[in-house]
Amino acid sequence: MFILEAITKSFDGRIAVGPINLEIATGSATVLIGPSGCGKSTLLRLMIGLTTPDTGAVSFEGALVTPDSAPMLRRRMGYVIQDGGLFPHLTARGNAGLMAKYLGWTQQRIDDRLADLAALTAFPIDGLDRYPAQLSGGQRQRVSLMRALMLDPDVLLLDEPLGALDPVIRYELQDELREIFRTLGKTVVMVTHDIGEAGFFGDDIVLLRDGVIVQRGDIRSLVNAPADPFVEQFVHAQRSVADVLAETRS
Repeated sequence: MFILEAITKSFDGRIAVGPINLEIATGSATVLIGPSGCGKSTLLRLMIGLTTPDTGAVSFEGALVTPDSAPMLRRRMGYVIQDGGLFPHLTARGNAGLMAKYLGWTQQRIDDRLADLAALTAFPIDGLDRYPAQLSGGQRQRVSLMRALMLDPDVLLLDEPLGALDPVIRYELQDELREIFRTLGKTVVMVTHDIGEAGFFGDDIVLLRDGVIVQRGDIRSLVNAPADPFVEQFVHAQRSVADVLAETRS
């Protein structure tokens, strides 16, 4: 679905990404992971055309992603960011249906689609007429997901969609999101810094460091066959409950 060829991107003279070659298979769930500042969010923004590479090319289903083509191509991509990115002056209904309204859908068509999406995301119908400030963090992320799914996109791009949520809500939404991905069968590209979350969602995990790919594979390959000491350190750096209990006993 995506082909990134010899991609590089710099900001203020500092290399953020590259050089990178990467292909994203149709129907797969690919997770971009790595420490803060490794380039994973920039890579996602390059895919959706919110920023352009300094060198190299990004293709989406055979079409080059350029400043001219990106606005039309983005109609076939759903994009979710960490804090939801909802407009505070619009209701949940207004936020989720914004692009559909811009494209000239009738209100009845928008409402019918929202009813289906609310059921899919377990969002209460009576919450559609509330404003973001009146919704919980988990509900705001559900609205953001509904907005991303509104036009029935070919791919979902999610930039740490659960990162700002408390652990209980995050746990619940992880289960719900994975079920949604399986139900819809769409291509998914997700950014996270959490190795457990990456293993939970990802068919394919891409670990980055300083803007380049250091290892790619499933969670078992990263855990059992790390490519270098950094991979091993990154995988084991996040404490599990078992680790904490073992430390408190010692």
